[in-house]
Amino acid sequence: MSLPPELVRLWRESIDTFGTAEGSRLFFDEKGGIVGSSTYDRAWREARELALPPDLVASPLAVRPYDLRHSALSTWLNAGVDPTEVAERAGNSVEVLMTRYAKCLYGRQALANMRIDALLDEYG
Repeated sequence: MSLPPELVRLWRESIDTFGTAEGSRLFFDEKGGIVGSSTYDRAWREARELALPPDLVASPLAVRPYDLRHSALSTWLNAGVDPTEVAERAGNSVEVLMTRYAKCLYGRQALANMRIDALLDEYG
Protein backbone atom coordinates (compact mmCIF):
# COMPACT_ATOMS: atom_id res chain seq x y z
CA MET A 1 0.00 0.00 0.00
CA SER A 2 1.34 3.43 -0.83
CA LEU A 3 0.89 6.51 1.32
CA PRO A 4 -0.11 9.96 0.09
CA PRO A 5 3.08 11.94 -0.66
CA GLU A 6 1.88 14.91 1.43
CA LEU A 7 1.51 12.67 4.50
CA VAL A 8 4.97 11.18 3.95
CA ARG A 9 6.41 14.71 3.67
CA LEU A 10 4.76 15.75 6.94
CA TRP A 11 6.02 12.64 8.75
CA ARG A 12 9.56 13.15 7.49
CA GLU A 13 9.47 16.81 8.51
CA SER A 14 8.28 15.81 11.99
CA ILE A 15 11.03 13.21 12.32
CA ASP A 16 13.67 15.70 11.16
CA THR A 17 12.40 18.25 13.70
CA PHE A 18 11.57 16.07 16.72
CA GLY A 19 13.15 12.68 16.04
CA THR A 20 11.49 9.49 17.21
CA ALA A 21 11.17 7.69 20.52
CA GLU A 22 12.13 4.14 21.40
CA GLY A 23 10.67 1.73 18.89
CA SER A 24 10.52 4.54 16.27
CA ARG A 25 7.33 5.97 17.78
CA LEU A 26 6.39 9.29 16.20
CA PHE A 27 4.45 10.60 19.20
CA PHE A 28 6.01 10.73 22.65
CA ASP A 29 6.10 12.81 25.80
CA GLU A 30 8.94 15.05 27.01
CA LYS A 31 10.86 12.05 28.35
CA GLY A 32 10.34 9.90 25.27
CA GLY A 33 7.55 7.88 26.88
CA ILE A 34 4.08 7.09 25.64
CA VAL A 35 1.74 10.08 25.51
CA GLY A 36 -0.89 9.75 28.23
CA SER A 37 -4.54 9.64 27.25
CA SER A 38 -5.36 12.78 29.24
CA THR A 39 -2.67 14.71 27.33
CA TYR A 40 -3.88 13.32 24.04
CA ASP A 41 -7.51 14.19 24.82
CA ARG A 42 -6.59 17.73 25.86
CA ALA A 43 -4.51 18.27 22.70
CA TRP A 44 -7.37 16.91 20.57
CA ARG A 45 -9.91 19.28 22.17
CA GLU A 46 -7.61 22.27 21.71
CA ALA A 47 -6.83 21.39 18.08
CA ARG A 48 -10.52 20.87 17.34
CA GLU A 49 -11.37 24.30 18.79
CA LEU A 50 -8.67 25.92 16.66
CA ALA A 51 -9.62 24.07 13.47
CA LEU A 52 -13.42 24.32 13.53
CA PRO A 53 -15.82 27.27 13.59
CA PRO A 54 -17.80 27.64 16.86
CA ASP A 55 -20.99 26.04 15.52
CA LEU A 56 -19.07 22.88 14.57
CA VAL A 57 -17.14 22.84 17.85
CA ALA A 58 -20.56 22.65 19.55
CA SER A 59 -21.57 19.74 17.27
CA PRO A 60 -20.59 16.06 17.58
CA LEU A 61 -18.28 16.40 14.54
CA ALA A 62 -14.91 14.76 15.30
CA VAL A 63 -15.49 14.81 19.05
CA ARG A 64 -13.11 11.86 19.35
CA PRO A 65 -10.05 11.11 17.21
CA TYR A 66 -11.67 7.76 16.36
CA ASP A 67 -14.40 9.70 14.52
CA LEU A 68 -11.82 10.55 11.85
CA ARG A 69 -11.18 6.86 11.22
CA HIS A 70 -14.90 6.22 10.92
CA SER A 71 -15.23 9.13 8.52
CA ALA A 72 -12.31 7.97 6.38
CA LEU A 73 -13.55 4.39 6.07
CA SER A 74 -17.09 5.53 5.32
CA THR A 75 -15.78 7.93 2.67
CA TRP A 76 -13.71 5.22 1.00
CA LEU A 77 -16.69 2.86 0.91
CA ASN A 78 -18.94 5.59 -0.50
CA ALA A 79 -16.31 6.35 -3.14
CA GLY A 80 -16.71 2.78 -4.36
CA VAL A 81 -13.41 1.41 -3.06
CA ASP A 82 -13.65 -2.36 -2.83
CA PRO A 83 -14.55 -3.37 0.76
CA THR A 84 -11.68 -5.88 0.78
CA GLU A 85 -9.21 -3.05 0.08
CA VAL A 86 -10.80 -0.76 2.69
CA ALA A 87 -10.69 -3.56 5.28
CA GLU A 88 -7.02 -4.27 4.54
CA ARG A 89 -6.07 -0.60 4.85
CA ALA A 90 -8.04 -0.35 8.09
CA GLY A 91 -6.59 -3.53 9.56
CA ASN A 92 -10.05 -5.06 9.87
CA SER A 93 -11.78 -8.07 8.42
CA VAL A 94 -14.40 -7.41 5.74
CA GLU A 95 -16.98 -8.77 8.19
CA VAL A 96 -16.05 -6.21 10.87
CA LEU A 97 -15.89 -3.44 8.28
CA MET A 98 -19.35 -4.18 6.88
CA THR A 99 -20.88 -4.67 10.32
CA ARG A 100 -19.70 -1.25 11.49
CA TYR A 101 -19.72 0.78 8.28
CA ALA A 102 -22.34 -0.73 5.96
CA LYS A 103 -24.88 1.87 7.08
CA CYS A 104 -22.88 4.52 5.24
CA LEU A 105 -23.78 2.77 1.99
CA TYR A 106 -27.52 3.35 2.30
CA GLY A 107 -28.96 5.48 -0.45
CA ARG A 108 -26.42 4.20 -2.94
CA GLN A 109 -28.85 1.88 -4.77
CA ALA A 110 -29.09 4.07 -7.88
CA LEU A 111 -25.30 4.10 -8.27
CA ALA A 112 -25.14 0.34 -7.69
CA ASN A 113 -27.85 -0.23 -10.31
CA MET A 114 -25.98 1.92 -12.85
CA ARG A 115 -22.79 -0.07 -12.26
CA ILE A 116 -24.60 -3.39 -12.61
CA ASP A 117 -26.34 -2.21 -15.81
CA ALA A 118 -23.01 -1.03 -17.25
CA LEU A 119 -21.41 -4.40 -16.54
CA LEU A 120 -24.33 -6.30 -18.05
CA ASP A 121 -24.20 -4.05 -21.14
CA GLU A 122 -20.58 -5.16 -21.63
CA TYR A 123 -21.81 -8.76 -21.85
CA GLY A 124 -24.72 -7.92 -24.20
